[in-house]
This record gives sequence, structure tokens and C-alpha cells, in this order.
Amino acid sequence: MALCLKQVFAKDKTFRPRKRFEPGTQRFELYKKAQASLKSGLDLRSVVRLPPGENIEDWIAVHVVDFFNRINLIYGTMAERCSESSCPVMAGGPRYEYRWQDERQYRRPAKLSAPRYMALLMDWIEGLINDEDVFPTRVGVPFPKNFQQVCTKILTRLFRVFVHVYIHHFDSILSMGAEAHVNTCYKHFYYFIREFSLVDQRELEPLREMTERICH
Repeated sequence: MALCLKQVFAKDKTFRPRKRFEPGTQRFELYKKAQASLKSGLDLRSVVRLPPGENIEDWIAVHVVDFFNRINLIYGTMAERCSESSCPVMAGGPRYEYRWQDERQYRRPAKLSAPRYMALLMDWIEGLINDEDVFPTRVGVPFPKNFQQVCTKILTRLFRVFVHVYIHHFDSILSMGAEAHVNTCYKHFYYFIREFSLVDQRELEPLREMTERICH
């Protein structure tokens, strides 16, 4: 019998500390509303829709942080199986290779191992969501004008984690009995990015066939 996600992942440390929402804030209330909808068994397509009267940027911010936490946890369980020797290139099968670029160490796209790419990715996202200039938490402080573009970049790169995990580590998912839970997380993520057109269709191509099968 498949274990619940928390049981499966309890024996492994999360890849990064979880980002939490401060109780009493509007974003915390939105987070609770989103979680309640997920637990209610509603269709995931309806769960991701913007609730009436809510701000779209707050809704996107809540989901970006939540997806970071969830995908972070999923990859954390794969970390021992995703090594420099087993995954010397950050890829999604033989047709797709992802190179890393940032504004600090790698100003030009660099070919990296999957674990190195993942470490840089999680550090980069963690820095952004903890930056008050990008993800403001104080009441009355507006989001930056490029907020959705930043979220698009975050979500695009998080999608690549799914690509790598599904294509290169699916046996590990099966062996832990976590397939249903990872699939649910993926479907939630997929319906969200499609609802708000946050990731370019071309980026979704590596998992197109699987997506058509489980997100019908």
C-alpha cells in the first residue's frame, strides 16, 4: 500500500528549509484557503482559479512559495539518487538539456550536473521569495512591476525539476510508493501555470505525453 507523502519523505531531510507564511497576514489566509480547497477533493482545475475579489499577484505569490516548498521536498528525497556520477548533466532525457545562468557566478549559460543545477536553483528561488522587494509581505507595499515575469522564470525552472525527476528518477518514485502524490503535485502545478499562462508551451514539451495522459 502506498504511504502518505509525509511518511514517505519523513526519513529524508528537505532540500531547503520550508518558506512559511506569517499567521494573520492576507497571504496566510489565502494560503489556508488554497490548502482547504485542495483537501476538499475539488477538481484541481477549479482549485487553481483566482477566488472572487482576491488580488492575482497575491494568489500567484502564495502558489509560487507553496510549489517551491513541495517541489523542494520531492527533489530532497531524490538527492541521494541524483549524484554527480549518475546525473552529470541537468537533463530531461537525451533531447533536453538545461544550462544554468545567473547574474553572479554564471553570466553565460553553463553546463552543470543535475545536483549542482538544483542547488543553485533552490538557492536562487529562496533568495527571491525572501526578498521584500520582490515578494513584499508588509501591508500596503506593492509588488514590483516585473513580478509576474519573475514568477514565470521561477516556475519555468521548477518545471525542469519535474522533468528531471520524472524522466531520470521515476523508478525511485515508484519504489517509495509516492507516484500518486508526485502526480497530484504535478497536476496542481500544471493546471496553475496553464490557468495564468505562466510558462511557455515550449517548456512543457518534455512531459507532453505524460501530461496528456494524467491531466486529461
